[in-house]
Amino acid sequence: MGLQSTKITALVITYNEIGFIENCLKSVEFADEIIVVDSYSNDGTYEYLSAHPKVRVIQHPFKNYTAQKAFTLEQASNDWVIFVDADEVVTTELQREIIETVNGTKQHVAYWFRRKFMFQERRLRFSGWQTDKNYRLFRKSKVKFTERRIVHETLEVNGTSATLKEKLTHYCYRDYSDYKRKMLLYGRLKAKEAAQKGKSFNIGMLLGKPTFTFIYNYIFRLGILDGIKGIKVCYLNALGDWERYLELRKLEQEQRAPSLETVQQPGN
Repeated sequence: MGLQSTKITALVITYNEIGFIENCLKSVEFADEIIVVDSYSNDGTYEYLSAHPKVRVIQHPFKNYTAQKAFTLEQASNDWVIFVDADEVVTTELQREIIETVNGTKQHVAYWFRRKFMFQERRLRFSGWQTDKNYRLFRKSKVKFTERRIVHETLEVNGTSATLKEKLTHYCYRDYSDYKRKMLLYGRLKAKEAAQKGKSFNIGMLLGKPTFTFIYNYIFRLGILDGIKGIKVCYLNALGDWERYLELRKLEQEQRAPSLETVQQPGN
């Protein structure tokens, strides 16, 4: 792959990622520094990370995705960072493009990655994911995570950005129960985000938004072409919207009658 002059830090957050984190870490070993922030995994993830010779692992309590990723970013020693999820893999071609990019003369300060979604071991081509992209490579000194979002975190970028050609591989679907748990968690966090913005529960949105989400992704975003896996993914994405409005109603009820709340640990 050639010599690398500009140093890069690879960053990952984890919670119970055995079965995914191994391949993720192998794919970022080209980085000069690998830092993983773990929110107290109980499936052996932390022990695996602690024994990994190329990883610096830090345990830190999970509040929400934005807070966790902002904390993780602060730990990087290098200005250029690549931030990947534990269920993502950087292909050899993407590794090469990353190294060429950070060592090039015409640099932007942040780069979008498009992603190839894998349903277990088969590619998910549609179902609303075909135009997905995220910031994954950027300069630490030129970005910050916006506090307005606590799930599907967003970067504020001080400078120009571009999109890399090669795609990041995302193993988004481990099994039905894991994806369901993930969508329900996202729904609850989105409800908290909505409540912080002063939005209130609406029965029409509870009934209408999940239905719209399913129809839009399955019909108009061509989930129907993904077969049975398209039905599963589109349904579970709609379930996340259902959970969002149920949780928003619950939060409003708790405001009127305060009670203790249990914060769940994250998935990726």
